[in-house]
Amino acid sequence: MDFRIVIDSREQAPYSFACEIVKRQLDAGDYSVDGFEQRVAVERKSLRDFVGTVIHDFDRFARELSKLSAMESACIVVEADLTAVLCGQHQDALRAVAPQSLLGASTYIGIQYRVPVYWCGSRPAALRFTDSYLRSFVRVASSAGNLLHE
Repeated sequence: MDFRIVIDSREQAPYSFACEIVKRQLDAGDYSVDGFEQRVAVERKSLRDFVGTVIHDFDRFARELSKLSAMESACIVVEADLTAVLCGQHQDALRAVAPQSLLGASTYIGIQYRVPVYWCGSRPAALRFTDSYLRSFVRVASSAGNLLHE
């Protein structure tokens, strides 16, 4: 099977993957895998975007989270280091938001929507995590499919 990552056509700052990519609109998330678009997704957030979304525009984001939670596997990757955020760094992105509020929002999303938030530390780390997450899902889904047919 060919592995192609689907990048949502609305994604503002897409990752550059080493594999083949396809750009088209996704129902949820910014990244998925060709043929698995309804089953797996990764939502990418810069720190500034995460702050804006979970603190200032949560009602809209809750609709996205509901779509993600309906999938077999979905997550949010944040291109920032949680320790640095909690230590008060990145004040330009936090815009007077208490770092503890971001931690609370992250844990709330994981518990309420069953969509984990992964603080990946940096954009390059988030790219590698996203690639690994999507590949792992396809491996597991393919193995489960093979077991069902034995």
